[in-house]
Amino acid sequence: MIKALGARYLGDKRSEFCVWAPSLEEMSLRIVSPSTQLVPLSKDERGYWRTVVDGIEPGSRYFYHFNNKDLPDPASFYQPEDVFGPSCLIDHSTYAWKSKNGHAIPLEEMIIYEIHVGTFTAEGNFKGVISKLNYLKELGINAIEIMPVAQFPGERNWGYDGVFPFAVQHSYGGPDDFKALVDAAHALKIAVILDVVYNHLGPEGNCLGSFMPCFSDKYKTPWGEAINLDGEYSYGVRNFFIFNALYWFECYHVDALRLDAIHGIYDMGAKHFLTELSQEVDKLSLRLSKKLYLIAESDLNDARVILPRREGGHGMDAQWSDDFHHSLHSLLTGETQGYYGDFGKVDHLARAYKNGFVYTGDYSQYRKRSHGSVLNTALPRHQLIVCSQNHDQVGNRQYGQRLTSLVPFEALKLAAAAVMFSPFVPMLFMGEEYGEESPFLYFMSFFDKGLIEAVRQGRKNEFKEFAWEGEPVDPYELQTFQRCKLHWEELNVPAHKTLLLFYQYIISLRKSSPVLSCCSLQDFLEIKVWEDKEMLKVTRRHGGSEVRILFNFSRSINLFSWNHPGESWKLILDSSDQRWLGPGQALPDLLAGEESISINPLSCVCYERCNSRPDVIP
Repeated sequence: MIKALGARYLGDKRSEFCVWAPSLEEMSLRIVSPSTQLVPLSKDERGYWRTVVDGIEPGSRYFYHFNNKDLPDPASFYQPEDVFGPSCLIDHSTYAWKSKNGHAIPLEEMIIYEIHVGTFTAEGNFKGVISKLNYLKELGINAIEIMPVAQFPGERNWGYDGVFPFAVQHSYGGPDDFKALVDAAHALKIAVILDVVYNHLGPEGNCLGSFMPCFSDKYKTPWGEAINLDGEYSYGVRNFFIFNALYWFECYHVDALRLDAIHGIYDMGAKHFLTELSQEVDKLSLRLSKKLYLIAESDLNDARVILPRREGGHGMDAQWSDDFHHSLHSLLTGETQGYYGDFGKVDHLARAYKNGFVYTGDYSQYRKRSHGSVLNTALPRHQLIVCSQNHDQVGNRQYGQRLTSLVPFEALKLAAAAVMFSPFVPMLFMGEEYGEESPFLYFMSFFDKGLIEAVRQGRKNEFKEFAWEGEPVDPYELQTFQRCKLHWEELNVPAHKTLLLFYQYIISLRKSSPVLSCCSLQDFLEIKVWEDKEMLKVTRRHGGSEVRILFNFSRSINLFSWNHPGESWKLILDSSDQRWLGPGQALPDLLAGEESISINPLSCVCYERCNSRPDVIP
């Protein structure tokens, strides 16, 4: 049984408070607003402290008092005065949901769009995101992934330095505004995926260790102390984070959680934390009569992440494929620094298409060891999320450059088609659909000067393996954050508007084509590589539908021999068409028998077999 934590309003001006602190001998609740009082708590045999207080209503603010100090609730639902201020009692039952428990969108049908709330709009809050939902709907997006909203210090941060996992960031608008965003998205049949962090906590304002043995010195993470999931008292730590996951599903009606960097979640116990988490989420799915999803970020290429629990896996519904991104990025940019040194051939992308991962037990030159495992051939392809850009791959560059700043316009369209025509679930990073030119840099607004300087130096050290020239941008400067805001006025520029229309078109192709939209393992998938020409052919077949997709990653025109006697094929995409501001060429609208066609540099061409479906988009 998962124990509930935090403060709950019971009605009739009565509220219950619960906190886990197994090692403390005494603790009190200090109410500081609207009146002041000190209330003792009682401790049960497992270390949970509770009390019910009369006369306390939503909006009241409080601390826990022990060892002659006041600290916020580690399971605070709201921190309106930032990380060092009092916690605020809220009543989740008062929000009038219009969409009830959301609109269930199957994972395999999702077109995901990743958003950082603070930089997505000029407003930098949940209301700003709401104002763009109709735009996303018209683009073809049916799932938004929100980067972490758990309370962090200050007003600007990526969100991975959060220290109150249950509290919605005050500078974004707080709990009700986040619910309004979820509600508005569901009204448009857009699912909401929330990014959560269970591998570490941020360095400033982190009070969990004062209450509970939350951290472990057995393991190390690149971001801070590892979470204690398998040591003494780990039962309460596990309960804390599993309850957190269920909380977002129940109280905020999110449809999925994206679990940050699970390779930093260490657990040597008999039942891994992720296995227990997926088990509890499945129970909640049954209770709510709605499939709830867990999506893992992992750089391990470990098939166990998405294997069902009955087969010894963790039972995650999907995971990101870094290999797909790295393969595509290195082909487009020619970069070989750092981890890109393991990629750079067309064959790498071909292997990503075929196997999901490139490294499945192969030797990695970058890692100096064998890396990855073979995905179970019975696993559906929709269990992998792929992209050409995301917050990590853009933001962890020294100057935060998007692909727009790194490759020609034609390559942006080629990248989009490579992702959207893959047999996996596609994800876009905010602004990529129109070629946003602003960078996405790392930024933060910590209060401690020593910590700010440590972060500055840490960022410099991270960039050394890439041998980038110059000095990193100061992550603390307000201007750094402001530079990352999207420039929506770029949509008035012809090239940006055309790229948006191109994305809209290929998303509609994916949705309308039975073969492009299907991620089933039963579908036929054939890959052919011409390394010398830097070309890739992908053949996909589903039922009676079939497509041939040609990718030319070279800077030269390539001739391709079409040899399908007795069949007719209709052109459904040429990314180099003048319609898309390309160089244009006379590719035939129909192909039959044996012909040679010219494929423009950095372009994607897609033909669909005629009569495979009656509604081929012209």
